[in-house]
Amino acid sequence: MPERNQAALDFLLTRRSRPPKTLTAPGPSRDEMEVILTAAARVPDHGKLEPWRFIVLDGAALDRLAALAKTRGAALGKDEADIAKAAKQFEDGVVCVAVVESPKESPKVPVIEQTYSAGAVCLGLVNAALASGWGAGWLTGWHAFDRPFLEEGLGLAPQESLAGLVYLGTETVAPPERPRPDLAKVVTWLSE
Repeated sequence: MPERNQAALDFLLTRRSRPPKTLTAPGPSRDEMEVILTAAARVPDHGKLEPWRFIVLDGAALDRLAALAKTRGAALGKDEADIAKAAKQFEDGVVCVAVVESPKESPKVPVIEQTYSAGAVCLGLVNAALASGWGAGWLTGWHAFDRPFLEEGLGLAPQESLAGLVYLGTETVAPPERPRPDLAKVVTWLSE
């Protein structure tokens, strides 16, 4: 029998993202973030391409992005509620990591596998933050798909996209448990 890491299994069976709007200061220090980012980068990465990168945001950078969300939302004709919701993510943020999908040319690794790796980084980042004692949640929104927002606000290159915005901070309330998938509905067992 393989040796079970019960602590890790217990963590994974009970992990729960924290809604970013419930997080407050303080957030992780730079040294703490480096440990979290190091753990997050340990994901499946076929071809060792590192088809993603991190942009760590706090303070004035979050304020600038909140203002840009308002400007871009108005330019796109978004309704006031959608604009306010997008801006509030940044206004309320303590520390935010933009996980950028940055695909690499490869004759062996299709772009879709690189996309999956970037998604795995987002989950790895949330889990590493939670395991480090911080609250963390993964968000997107209309602004995460708006090219002018991404290029002006985050400096993304034309071939890059945003896999997610992962917010980290101090948890103010424990979130209630939510319904989980019924395995009988999502699992097929094949033995032949």
